[in-house]
Amino acid sequence: MLKESPATSRQFRTVHLDCDLVVIGGGMAGTCCAITATRAGLRVTLIQDRPVLGGNASSEVRLWVLGATAHMSNNNRWAREGGVIDELLVENTFRNREGNPLLFDTILLEKVISEPNLTLLLNTAVIEASKADPDTIQAVRAFCSQNSTLYEVHAPLFCDASGDGVLGFLAGAAFRMGAEAHDEFGEKFAPSAEYGELLGHSIYFYSKDTGQPVKFVPPIYALDDIHKIPRYRSFNAKEFGCRLWWIEYGGRLDTVHETETIKWELWKVVYGVWNHIKNSGEFPEAETLTLEWVGQIPGKRESRRFEGDYMLRQQDLVEQRRFYDAVAFGGWSIDLHPADGIFSEKPGCNQWHARGIFGIPYRCLYSRNIRNLFLAGRIISASHVAFGSTRVMATCAHAAQAVGMAAAICKREKLLPAQLADADRVRLLQRHLMRNGQHIPGFHLDDSQDLARQAKITASSQLRLMTLAPDGPLLSLKSSWAQMLPLAVGAVPQATFIVDVSAPTTLQLELRTSDRPDNYTPDVLLAKQSVELQASQNQTVRAAFAVRLDQPRYGFFCLMKNEQVSVRCSEQRLTGVLSVAQRHTQKPAADIGVETFEFWCPQRRPNGHNFAFTLEPPLEVFAPANVTNGLQRPTSGPNAWVADWSDAQPSFTLQWDTPQSIARLELCFDTDYDHPMESVLMGHPEAVMPFCVQRYQVLDDAGRIVAQRENNHQPRNTIIFDTPVTTSQIVLQLRQSYTHVPAALMEVRCYRE
Repeated sequence: MLKESPATSRQFRTVHLDCDLVVIGGGMAGTCCAITATRAGLRVTLIQDRPVLGGNASSEVRLWVLGATAHMSNNNRWAREGGVIDELLVENTFRNREGNPLLFDTILLEKVISEPNLTLLLNTAVIEASKADPDTIQAVRAFCSQNSTLYEVHAPLFCDASGDGVLGFLAGAAFRMGAEAHDEFGEKFAPSAEYGELLGHSIYFYSKDTGQPVKFVPPIYALDDIHKIPRYRSFNAKEFGCRLWWIEYGGRLDTVHETETIKWELWKVVYGVWNHIKNSGEFPEAETLTLEWVGQIPGKRESRRFEGDYMLRQQDLVEQRRFYDAVAFGGWSIDLHPADGIFSEKPGCNQWHARGIFGIPYRCLYSRNIRNLFLAGRIISASHVAFGSTRVMATCAHAAQAVGMAAAICKREKLLPAQLADADRVRLLQRHLMRNGQHIPGFHLDDSQDLARQAKITASSQLRLMTLAPDGPLLSLKSSWAQMLPLAVGAVPQATFIVDVSAPTTLQLELRTSDRPDNYTPDVLLAKQSVELQASQNQTVRAAFAVRLDQPRYGFFCLMKNEQVSVRCSEQRLTGVLSVAQRHTQKPAADIGVETFEFWCPQRRPNGHNFAFTLEPPLEVFAPANVTNGLQRPTSGPNAWVADWSDAQPSFTLQWDTPQSIARLELCFDTDYDHPMESVLMGHPEAVMPFCVQRYQVLDDAGRIVAQRENNHQPRNTIIFDTPVTTSQIVLQLRQSYTHVPAALMEVRCYRE
């Protein structure tokens, strides 16, 4: 038994920790930063003020993780973020494709605690920063309410991924809050004071059908007049969770210090909305519904933004400007919300897209005045307008991975964050990121240590894309549709499609491409033709365009809108090939610094079939040599070796003139970077992407199996041999699980260490 005599005062227990990097904030950005850094060799302490990881993606808030894919509703093809954030989303889709937020919590926690050099402090809030000098942090103090313990954590490097920039604020880092005026950066979309300068918070709710009548008595603080919400007619008994993202409030308040006030107002709204659904009599289908969950903390969108050596701005996004120090990318729309939120008469958001993804420079990821402070998450150095895009969680996480890798390089090379921004040094950062699956637009991995680049590469077969079988459904041309095909330099092949025609008509065919080889906005018309059709089934339509290309790029074979025509589709799918439909046109009403262009978007599986077609001559763009071109996803081409449809036992061989000592093998498979993999609510048609090779073996030059894997679902597979394998040949034997999808391999790399 413990007995203590009276005392004048007592002190909390204090625990002292030392590490290489302290990460403040365990949202998606902080989590991905910490995992990346510790895998790169650092001892990391991750301090999170909540009981779970994930921030707005956690079960406490339940917002879906999204980024450049934007629900497949823009022109950013194959734009899901890579690296650790992709590993997490792929794992979540595999285990939890229904989107249970509680299970997503477990995946994040599992990944973090599995890292032996990562110390996790949950329920622990940073309360003080101490400095070695005015520009350098030497330690943070944090308090855990659950064990009444103070932690004092010392490190040479710190990363603030806390959302509100708690450490940056305490350390005196330069920051901003609100919107820049139009004149500062020349941003034409800069909002007016009437629209508001801050995005608000949201609280969501979940409902459940109990199968029997359930009554609801609202709490006394529930909103008593639903008509105070201008959009109240948009509520229904079916939607819940973050589909009601527009339940938002607080943009006219201090979104840091008045968060509790904002929370109470949001609770008032949520319970008032549920009272309306249950008791207004307008929703008889809600009789058996009960309110299963209401968020206890709000999901924050915006508060402080900190200043780095560069501030990302609207023009960088819209013009897709190239940066020498790009280390990540974004692609969500510039998405600003009225400050009055749910009480505004204006639409809940004002979204404007770029034609493709944009790069995020490293100079946005560290403080300009606190020398050893990195920035991650929504607080990075960006204007309010640019923040409208960079704030979404997958983009935050992707940039944060660059911070984690940068910290490892800074520690090893004895650099401060700003010193790594040197043009030669940042190339080292980019190379290490790309080795770990980070896609950086405009860059490819040039790795002199990769033994695969010295090997002779052969394969058991190579797909020559000539035909997709006409074994799929008919697709009515109620909208214009296009088959996207990766085209090589030279003459564009002729394409023949199969159509059913209900009445005599003229079908317009167009060949389009994008103004940039790595974009997928079909804004350049290369050629067009008209085809006269009579009413009948299974007619062939030949698209013969006398066009030559001077560089590889995607071509859009467009069958323009015609309701008398349906095109035959195929059940066959393959890496880097898909169909898209014209959805709408972005047309800004005024000169707000964004462009007018069409959106051509795919459908989600199990829909989203390719057209059935025949090509003359066939496309030969799936060569084995693609796996060493330094790209791990489709860009201006598929960047993959794809086996022939008939190859039942596809194999891929690396052969050297002399035996090589191989300690590590890196493989990359296709997990469909076009599929968004939202973490909650949306659901997914498959647990494993159909393009992903699930079973394979690795053999040496004597035919011995030196590695094998069953039930693979991840894109990146790292094989570390207990003892280096000495061999003059590596053979990969792949086994594809889907008969209608040929085996594909995106990348192979081999290292001596």
